[in-house]
Amino acid sequence: MTTYSVITGTGIYLPKKKVSNSDFLDFEFYESNGKPISKDNQYVVDKFQEITTIEERRYVADDLVASDIAYFAAKEAIADAQLDAETLDYIIVAHNFGDVKHGSNRSDMVPALAARVKHKLKIKNPECVAYDVPFGCPGWLQGMIQADYYIKSGDAKKILVIGTETLSRVIDIHDRDSMIYADGAGATILESREQDTRTGILAHKTRSDTYRYAEMLTMGCSYNITEENKKDLYLKMNGRRLYQYALETVPLSIKACIDKAGVDISDVKKILIHQANGKMDDAIVDRLYKLYGYEEAPDDVMPMIISWLGNSSVATVPTLLDLILKNKVADHKIEEGDLVIFASVGAGMNINAAVYQF
Repeated sequence: MTTYSVITGTGIYLPKKKVSNSDFLDFEFYESNGKPISKDNQYVVDKFQEITTIEERRYVADDLVASDIAYFAAKEAIADAQLDAETLDYIIVAHNFGDVKHGSNRSDMVPALAARVKHKLKIKNPECVAYDVPFGCPGWLQGMIQADYYIKSGDAKKILVIGTETLSRVIDIHDRDSMIYADGAGATILESREQDTRTGILAHKTRSDTYRYAEMLTMGCSYNITEENKKDLYLKMNGRRLYQYALETVPLSIKACIDKAGVDISDVKKILIHQANGKMDDAIVDRLYKLYGYEEAPDDVMPMIISWLGNSSVATVPTLLDLILKNKVADHKIEEGDLVIFASVGAGMNINAAVYQF
């Protein structure tokens, strides 16, 4: 008998506030040098949608923070798994900015968001260890990878992994890249299972390219510096370099993970990739299949939700998984026996991938 890490429950929180691209038409956008963008906003918004495929995103209500929506997703995942929260061995929460209150862009990470979620869940068990993972957008998947190590080492049997973010609180409204970002939370329960046939997480792969690429996602000043905001820092992205980096490296990392698992790409039913940029994700998956000698990726292999949910960082992949498992993504299903790839890329720069057998 072999020990495997198996997903037994999922949950999400989708903020109710919908923000469409047209809501940005009255914004004042500036270049990184502080000069106003020469194009009118309709052109900026249309070009943005053409490049990213994003039409809409979700923002949290003013009275909520990242730990709140993480708790909502966690409750749903625990109920879905039909387990007693007191039996959890670990709670791992991936995020990048902690709790950021409405009207502020200051991070609050003490205590850890995982500790706050455990408190909200009213878990009394001191043996349930709660900690955070700040790992850029691949944080939720890295939390799953760490959980897999705990389970396969015999240290744990039940682990809650959450990805939560409120990026709307840390964006520069004068930066056109701010239209990419969204809020949300996704949670999964990973449990130990002993059996002879392969199941659950079969292999994973992670890399960190910090020497050349550490500064492609950073915090910086507003592009429209005023006396009031000159000391504040906002999320900044070198979009063009990041796009090229992702195309060059992500397919290689996913291939390394597939090969490590000893499976054939022709058997892969779905690739659940971080919802960062629709066009970029298409290009990444096509390049992956080209590495195996295919002309392009199958039409139905990569479900996407970015067009209506935007990029919620660590929350995108667990959100996508939950929606598919609960039949809320048109034309996409995951059934028992399906081989699925999880993959993500983000600040660091970090990349990870996992092969999962349902």
